[in-house]
Amino acid sequence: MIDLNQVVYIKAHFKRLKKKVTVKVPTGNKVRGLFGREKDEMRKEERWQDDGYSDCLVDGERLENDISQAVQALNATGHEVVSISMVTSGSWTYDYKQHLQSGYGYGYGYSYTEGAVILAKKQNQ
Repeated sequence: MIDLNQVVYIKAHFKRLKKKVTVKVPTGNKVRGLFGREKDEMRKEERWQDDGYSDCLVDGERLENDISQAVQALNATGHEVVSISMVTSGSWTYDYKQHLQSGYGYGYGYSYTEGAVILAKKQNQ
């Protein structure tokens, strides 16, 4: 049996975070330090350093690239993309406290792109 339809799931990844840090780097020169000892001269330099992954920002550039590669692979096997649908997920929380004759509380929810589903159909040849 020939598989006429193809469904592909593309997972979204969270954005990699970076932070600016100050580091000391040698200049290549020597200086006299405490008690006349020779040591490397250092200067401060700002650099970007990895800081893990975001818990709310999706890496849109990576998702676009992953979708593009999947579409090209489908086209190479004679499939035509019919639709691309985003898959969203979410979370929520709330809290309520009763105190004497009054109460207070809060609640919030949010959603994020979990991935994409591509539906393709085999082209007639």
